[in-house]
Amino acid sequence: MGDTIFALSSGAPPAAIAVLRVSGEGAGAALKALCGRMPEPRTPSLRRLRDRAGNVLDQALVLWFPGQRTATGEDLVELHCHGGRAVVRAMEGALGDMPGLRRAEAGEFTRRAFANGRIDLAEAEGLADLLAAETELQRLAAQAAFGGSTSRMVEDWRDRILALSAEIEAALDFSDEDDVSGLSEAFGSRLTALCGELEEALAKPPAERLRQGIRVVLAGPPNSGKSSLFNALLRDGAAIVSNIAGTTRDAIERPIAFSGIPFVLIDTAGLRDEGFDSIEGEGIGRARSQIERADIVLWLGPEGQGPNGSLEIQTKADLEHDCKLTADHVVSSVTGEGLRSLELDLVERSRKLLPRTGEAALAQRQRDLIGHSHEELLQALGESDLLIKAEGLRQARVAFDRLLGKASTEEMLDALFGRFCIGK
Repeated sequence: MGDTIFALSSGAPPAAIAVLRVSGEGAGAALKALCGRMPEPRTPSLRRLRDRAGNVLDQALVLWFPGQRTATGEDLVELHCHGGRAVVRAMEGALGDMPGLRRAEAGEFTRRAFANGRIDLAEAEGLADLLAAETELQRLAAQAAFGGSTSRMVEDWRDRILALSAEIEAALDFSDEDDVSGLSEAFGSRLTALCGELEEALAKPPAERLRQGIRVVLAGPPNSGKSSLFNALLRDGAAIVSNIAGTTRDAIERPIAFSGIPFVLIDTAGLRDEGFDSIEGEGIGRARSQIERADIVLWLGPEGQGPNGSLEIQTKADLEHDCKLTADHVVSSVTGEGLRSLELDLVERSRKLLPRTGEAALAQRQRDLIGHSHEELLQALGESDLLIKAEGLRQARVAFDRLLGKASTEEMLDALFGRFCIGK
């Protein structure tokens, strides 16, 4: 962390404004070299910036943030320059020529914020999701995590485990003293309540479903209208439509948002039990695999023969043919009949599968650690040996420490901060 780093932190030029950030112990010296004298801390100043030869680079708004109370936890400079490509190149060149400065790697500014205690790991994961958010629901959930919602919840659990552990230690260390007589009657109920809260958190929809989208699989036999409906919902010709059986050989996935909710629509090969070649057979196998992974299945085949819980869809409403008696939706990919009703139904069903608006959702890594803590606490609850009970609480606390980044591996940190862009 001894290097001083710099990077363009705003969007790629050309733009109205380009923001370059410099972080590290050499940030102040770099700013002084550019503008001649230091501005007042945390006060925007308009300055003429020059390179080492004295050539004017730009007239920019500069900000100087000294000390540890900064975004990265170290000296920080922001240069708000004009956003032309030539200006950005010149500024990056001038910074790169300064001794001790180097270009930042992906996510390095945020990694320094984590290393210096400005944010914890759960907040960093929330920030990564916020940068990747494409829908309003994703933004709100990521904002909650970045704002510390998950961290505060886990810290509360951790503090309560510490209190329970202290009670066990007192019972072990001072059991021979008159004023300490084993565990209190409330110990078991407090531990049971904590286990219940962890169960509730694990039962909530996972972050991956919100991040990746609700998986909606269109399934049915060949020529049932799957590809036509797939294209109609996407308003795009993503899938080949043909009256020849077996045209769709592999699953086709496309992301889409209805009413701000992310979905992944999946068109699959037609399902049939005989009369197919080896390639089509592979496609049928993949279609069945997609159905198993689906959050919602739209069944376009014979009524009642779809997977349990699937929506019965009657297609080709513009044509005269036998209709399903209890179809959930009757649609036409040609005229658009019923499509809006189907979209609204998907949105309504998705609300039960996604986190509540503005509620932080747990990622798989977080769920695994909370699940481990839950198992340790359940075992401790049923254990009579105080030493074993204390060890279970300690293991649960260690898992929470790992969740917040108080105990992390470099490989895991590399994977997380590698998701960030250069300059963040």
